[in-house]
Amino acid sequence: QVQLVESGGSLVQSGGSLRLSCAASGSISRFYSVAWYRQPAGKERELVAHIVNVGIAYYADSVKGRFSISRDTAKNTVYLQMNSLKPEDTAVYYCAAKETGDRMYWDYWGRGTQVTVSS
Repeated sequence: QVQLVESGGSLVQSGGSLRLSCAASGSISRFYSVAWYRQPAGKERELVAHIVNVGIAYYADSVKGRFSISRDTAKNTVYLQMNSLKPEDTAVYYCAAKETGDRMYWDYWGRGTQVTVSS
């Protein structure tokens, strides 16, 4: 069973930066795509960014130009670099992965890491 473990969440001031990590229990090369989602308190979970195994990345409009997703296959880890953080970025951030591209759902989820941005 694949496990995804997020880390790096913290309390940070507005304008600051954080780097989140998503460590997989096995090779991330098996995944077609890995994504970062977030869920603010009392709101729906939303897709923040995802990266396909050929290296193509997608970003939500709300984070374009501020967040960057990347992979390190040697460490089996996917990162989310978050710069110029805003209070509205406050949420629990989740990592998700899917093994093929022909499905809408994600096969694996992590338990999340809390990011809090103070104004």
